[in-house]
Amino acid sequence: MGAARRRAVAAVVAAAVLSAAVLSAGGCTQAPSRLVEDAGGCGYKIAFFGALSGGNANLGRHPHDGVRLAVDQYNAVNTACPVELSDFDSQGDEKLAPDVAQRVADDPRILGVVGPQFSGEAEAAVPVLDQYGVTAITATATRPALAEQGWKVFHRAIGSDAEQGPAAARYIKRVLNSRRVIVIDDASAYGKGLSDEVRRVLAGVIVKSLSVRVKQTDFGREVADIAASQADAVFYGGYYAEAGPLLKQLRQSGVRAAFVAADGVKDPGLVEGAGVDAAEGAIFTCPCVPLDRIKGDFLAEFRAKYHREPGTYAAEAYDAANILLAGINAGNHTRPSLLAYVDSYVGTGVTKSFKFDDRGEIASSSVAIWAYRVVDGRIVADQLVQEDP
Repeated sequence: MGAARRRAVAAVVAAAVLSAAVLSAGGCTQAPSRLVEDAGGCGYKIAFFGALSGGNANLGRHPHDGVRLAVDQYNAVNTACPVELSDFDSQGDEKLAPDVAQRVADDPRILGVVGPQFSGEAEAAVPVLDQYGVTAITATATRPALAEQGWKVFHRAIGSDAEQGPAAARYIKRVLNSRRVIVIDDASAYGKGLSDEVRRVLAGVIVKSLSVRVKQTDFGREVADIAASQADAVFYGGYYAEAGPLLKQLRQSGVRAAFVAADGVKDPGLVEGAGVDAAEGAIFTCPCVPLDRIKGDFLAEFRAKYHREPGTYAAEAYDAANILLAGINAGNHTRPSLLAYVDSYVGTGVTKSFKFDDRGEIASSSVAIWAYRVVDGRIVADQLVQEDP
């Protein structure tokens, strides 16, 4: 753990001690939800914070599956003192996120969170979690700026868009050999930030930049612009709920340009929204591990529990949950002690090796960006996107 991180954790511990002293003296009516000291016994919890309903619910259900599997496995071994999983549905809505985060913080038994899931909701929610010292490990939020806010509780179990964006651009340039590219974003914290990374790398071949709106369904104007541009590739920064109808309308209008998006679109919901024929050949980048690269017994155990294949970020969220569970199992039953444990954690999960820096990021050497492609209605691994020589 870096010096800055150690000082931050020490401050949280000191605050907890001071709070307990004031309460014992009868000089404060502070709500019990702010307490972080060990209440004793069992009944500790971790939380899942993400979209379990709404237009992009699949993107939350997949990592939730991974977290649920990790908790169930832990409890099968630790029958005398199981850990409870509390689900907090944000609907992926940054406007709801602060209230959701407050509900997490107000339960003193919740020691850590897997999430928040989307970048926009993370920007809105982590300040609340940080105030209450609730350790957060997101396995899905990729906006680079999340690690630059000075939050002491923030950790990211995947690579960020500072790595994914340039990788998508390299794929467009080197694999697709595109020379006329249109970049579209959905104006969200995630989509805009990701698209800006692509724009930066592909500045010389971008013929137009466009922005759409979250929940937009009619893309007639954008389709006309793309058709007129004679672009040979379209990059979309956003989520599958809008990408599906956009791609469908592009293909219906006769636009055959390659369609490239990222992890927010890498979901069967894209195929459902666009239709199998329109989705054929669509490409997605993701800092997530292909199924055949996942280590250990995760795949077999996931299939046995859910009777299907794991979706995007299920394995990464499984790793994040297991880090929190390992900390609890090691006796870290307060928010400050669990935070200190995660800050100093070094270990290998089913997707990668983990060691968090002072910003909560993992090492670049642990990050791999993969390209995926839709083939006959299924999303399959295409290739590892290599770094520039």
